[in-house]
Amino acid sequence: MKKLIIPVFCAVFHIMSAHAQEEKPKTAPIAPQYSADITKITNKAVVKKALQTIVNLEKETMSNHVTLTEIPAPPYKETARGLKFAELLKAAGVDSIWTDTAGNVIGLRKGKTGKKKVVLEGHLDTVFPDGTDTKVTFKGDTLYAPGVSDDTRGLAALLTVVKAMKQTGIQTDADVLFIGTTGEEGQGDLRGVRNLFSASGPGKIDSYIAFDGTGYGHTTHRGLGSHRYRVTFRGPGGHSSGAFGIGNPHNALGRAMQYWDESGNAFAATAGIRVTFSVGVIGGGTSVNSIPFESWMEVDMRSENPERLNAMDTLLRKAVQKALAEENAIKKMGRNLTVEVRSIGDRPAGGSDPRQPLVQHAMAAMKFLGANPTLGVGSANSNIPISLGVPGITIGSGGESGNYHALNEWFLNDKKGYLGIQQSLLVLLAEAGVVNK
Repeated sequence: MKKLIIPVFCAVFHIMSAHAQEEKPKTAPIAPQYSADITKITNKAVVKKALQTIVNLEKETMSNHVTLTEIPAPPYKETARGLKFAELLKAAGVDSIWTDTAGNVIGLRKGKTGKKKVVLEGHLDTVFPDGTDTKVTFKGDTLYAPGVSDDTRGLAALLTVVKAMKQTGIQTDADVLFIGTTGEEGQGDLRGVRNLFSASGPGKIDSYIAFDGTGYGHTTHRGLGSHRYRVTFRGPGGHSSGAFGIGNPHNALGRAMQYWDESGNAFAATAGIRVTFSVGVIGGGTSVNSIPFESWMEVDMRSENPERLNAMDTLLRKAVQKALAEENAIKKMGRNLTVEVRSIGDRPAGGSDPRQPLVQHAMAAMKFLGANPTLGVGSANSNIPISLGVPGITIGSGGESGNYHALNEWFLNDKKGYLGIQQSLLVLLAEAGVVNK
């Protein structure tokens, strides 16, 4: 039986990436003009053919997915995967391709006028360190491997969009940039997309569509801001008995965590937009019979409201300084402890109005494909364009997935994974314009 491009009755799912699961998804009305835009696009014979081509390319999509997953891409070491992605992107049918100063792999498909520039991207990097086994294993029809869904599925989906457009001869009015970005995860601090919007970037970007996570039907249109720090207390260190009485960095760190926990929880409970905080990693010390010379923690705080985020930041700094002063006051000898608060991540907050054309086009495309469109907030590459006032969203790339950032991360195509790729094509075309008759 031939597969249907558009399911009439289907169980629509919403699988958001770990970056997007920050609140219960919400709904918003779709203005008739944007539904009309999607209807007009999908009535074009060339677009109908492209939607079916996406279905026909499912085996190739999965092949690319496995190939890219098995090329490790640790933080700051995305080069090997980037080279393979560039090779596949060129074969899929872009007009030109290059790697920028941040390691982003960029493919350009020129539009008729090029008056606008639209981006579709997925990120190359994973959270997993050097030496992680990224070999894909299959259990039935489910793929298991570190990074198999976040965001390697997005890269494979992007390649399929390019190939479907090439094979069917779709021509857009706007230039389209297909990009594999670097530095989305962890301390990468969105360095790849920051570069795209810098003086080193490809020029003014008018619309930004990011793949992150799987599923279809959900649009992240608000950027969850975050501040991340490494807080390090330092002292002279010494023998646990012989140097007893000197300042102890571990004691100071413990106090700082306690004071921030108390003040942070009190503030988070006050009325206002949600704000969160966490101590994620701690370390320091050399042996059980030594007073450490260093004690450190890495912390994260988040809110989509910059004022609330900055207030939580202030509470951290006050807790750190209070802990430092107390430990220095009670020591019996030796020099004072010092503390360093070093930024290791700063993702800007921001939001797009649900009535914005890009958001409306996304919801209309999803509705056309049988979804009940939802909106939400998340922390991903689209934070940067959103914070700069550039229309930006994050969407899923189809299929189901789970165990993000774990060694047993999994992906299941579930026989309708193509819907996530189709939705991206329709949103892209709505923004870039289709000049074919």
